[in-house]
This record gives sequence, structure tokens and C-alpha cells, in this order.
Amino acid sequence: MSARANAVWLGLAVLGLVLLCAQYGAVAIHWRDWLAPLDGRLSGSGWVLWQLRLPRLCMALLVGAALGLAGSLTQGLFRNPLADPGLLGVTGGGASAAALCIVLSAGLSLPAPLRGLLLPLAAFVGALGVCLGLDRLARRFTPGSLGGLLLCGIALNALTGSIVGLCTYLASDEQLRNLSFWTLGSLAAASWPLAALFALLLALCTWRLPRLNRQLNALALGESVAGHLGLSLTRLRGAVTLRVALLAGVAVAWCGMIGFIGLIAPHIARGLSDADQTRSAPLAMLIGALLLLLADTLARTLAAPADMPVGLFCALLGVPFFLSLLRVHATYRGSP
Repeated sequence: MSARANAVWLGLAVLGLVLLCAQYGAVAIHWRDWLAPLDGRLSGSGWVLWQLRLPRLCMALLVGAALGLAGSLTQGLFRNPLADPGLLGVTGGGASAAALCIVLSAGLSLPAPLRGLLLPLAAFVGALGVCLGLDRLARRFTPGSLGGLLLCGIALNALTGSIVGLCTYLASDEQLRNLSFWTLGSLAAASWPLAALFALLLALCTWRLPRLNRQLNALALGESVAGHLGLSLTRLRGAVTLRVALLAGVAVAWCGMIGFIGLIAPHIARGLSDADQTRSAPLAMLIGALLLLLADTLARTLAAPADMPVGLFCALLGVPFFLSLLRVHATYRGSP
């Protein structure tokens, strides 16, 4: 089946899953609730559908697509199917900034709206700051080397991990609970304005994406070959790093640490198409949206009315995927 046909089927699957997932939750949804906005009055289950459940479903789709695209770009840049946005320090930068915010802002007396924005803003600044610092370090010490970029990312991840560990040691019981819950990920803060912000960000990051994917296809032939084709590795590295920082940084800032989506979605996309970035990247966005939508639906329905962390279910989805990879690898090598 062609990549275009797969994209159509995946799009239909996403649409069908949205309609199905909207029906399930702590509050039962009737078909009349879908028509509630036409009456001009939203109340009861109609209000739950349009003000709580549908914004959350949209957030799951947008964040999953963003993580899928970020993972596809990262794997294309490093030419490594096991690469994910965490290698560039996005997740670690956001986590360390969020940990510092939780621990250091305890004594601050801030208005409620500002306090609600402080944590996601700090996480986004931390994620973006680490990525920009990574780019400057790589340009200075290992210009034009993707291996050097990877080593700088590993070093910064170790630094951010130590900051999170220090904050965990200094945190009070309540702060430690908040930090633990944030690191597990949640889409409970979804709203229509936030979904619109994510949609705008995703649109900006997909601008000129086909050209960027063609450059990554050239890079797949090797750095020397790409250089002979007129490709500037420094500019390509900067463009990919900035997009990954924006996509994964905003996702981490508002939803916490959501793992495996950026790693699994590009793998499945290449299995449905091929190694061509121009075809696999859009599929990775659709698959990432589908996976996160499924994980979030499980998180909010299995223990309803309690809301479980979505990161737990993303990890549960990742385990069978990696076991299947091991099985494929063993079969390829002729093992029983």
C-alpha cells in the first residue's frame, strides 16, 4: 500500500477514534450533546463534551503529532532510528527548569493566573535554553559534526539530570509530589486557547517542511556526499534543532514528560512507507497523534473519575513495541 493511501487510512482512523473516545469518560455523552452549541446554551454533559473532553482530545492529537514530527526530524538528523528529542536535551531542559520552579517558587506570593502560567513557562524556557546552548556548544567545539552534537547533548542531559536530582533532594513532600506528577505527564490542563496555540505552533514548524525533509534525505547518503550536493550541514542542523526545540519544548512545558511517542511513531511510519523523510514524516505525525490519543483515553477512563498520568500508558505502549523490535532483530539474524 502506498504512503498516500496509508495516510488516508490513518487520518480516517484518527477521526473515528476521536468520535469514539469522546463518548467515554466519567460523564456519559448523548448524541444530543454534540448539537448543544446550536442551542446557545452549554450545560451538563454538553458542557463537559465541548469545554473539557473535546479540547483534551484536540490537545492529544496536536501534542502527539508534534512529538511524532520532532522524533522523525531527530532520527533523520542523526541517521539513527533510536534517536529521540531527548538526545537534544529538550526533555531534560524542561524537566530541570520545572523542578527549579516547583522548589524555588514555593515562597512566592503570586496571583493565581500567573502562578498557573509560571511552571509551563519555566519548562519551555528551560527546554529552549538547553537547545540553544547545545547549538552554540556544538558550533564552537565540534563545528559540522553530528557526532559532536550528540555528545554535547548527552553532556547537557547529564547536567539537567543532576539539577532534577538536587531539586528532588531539596523538595518538601508536597513539592516532591508535584514534581513526580509533572514528570509523569498529563493533558488535564487542555483548553481551546491552548489547543489553538499548539495548532499555530505546529503550522509554523511544518512551514517549508518538505524542503527540510529533502535535505535530510540527502544527509542520509552521508555527510561528505551531502556536502558535495551543496548541503550546508550547519544550517540544516540549526533548522532541525530549532524545530525540535519548539515542538517538544512546548509539549513538555504544558503536558509534562511524555516519552516514547517521538521514538515509536517514526519507526512505525518507516514501516508503512520507507526511509524517505518526505513520506515518513507526515505519517509519523498521524501515528503520534493516534498513539497519544489512545494513551490519554486509557488514562482518563480506566480509573474514572480519577485521572491517571498519560506517561504511564505511553510507556506501556512502548514496551511491546520494543519487544517486537527485538523479535524482528532476532529473526533477521537467524536466531530462534
